[in-house]
Amino acid sequence: MTIAARRCTWCGTDPLYVAYHDTEWGVPEYDPRALWEKLVLDGFQAGLAWITILRKRETLRAAFDGFDPEIVARYDDTDRARLMADPGIIRSRAKIEAAISGAQIWLDMRDNGEDFSAWLWSFVDGQPIQTRPATFADVPAQTPAWVAMAKALKARGFNFCGPVIVYAFMQATGMVNDHVQDCSRCDAVAGLGAGIGV
Repeated sequence: MTIAARRCTWCGTDPLYVAYHDTEWGVPEYDPRALWEKLVLDGFQAGLAWITILRKRETLRAAFDGFDPEIVARYDDTDRARLMADPGIIRSRAKIEAAISGAQIWLDMRDNGEDFSAWLWSFVDGQPIQTRPATFADVPAQTPAWVAMAKALKARGFNFCGPVIVYAFMQATGMVNDHVQDCSRCDAVAGLGAGIGV
């Protein structure tokens, strides 16, 4: 007899949400391009449920050329019109503009010798924060790291990166492990944080 895996209750029973919880959420991400993609996707989530983004993620990836900053940074008015006409994505002009300008900032940082990944991970001293909440209600309403990252991203010129979005991003990318104590992923994810030199 197979015993069902214990999970954080926020993922419910939707197979897409469950797979995301079981394989991605909270797993430390160190690739600079992948981190930028996740930041853009979290920005697209603003005002929406995350499951909406998961359902549209592959379409968003195709529409934004695999979230390659080199390509997205060069988008022109034709690309903007194409994106605004695409029913498979979130057609928000402000969010599309945020993705394009974010790609340009990402490239500027890289070209100036800054590693986007190391810079982001510096807000948690290069190591995932292990919170081990008893329930999801025990996740803090605010932390200094998440507020500092949101302010720093805004200071760089990134948009759709307020504290709530940034904390969701930190949870998704494993900078914070908020899997609840009795979730089968809590300890599994905790063992994945090799850290990054900052």
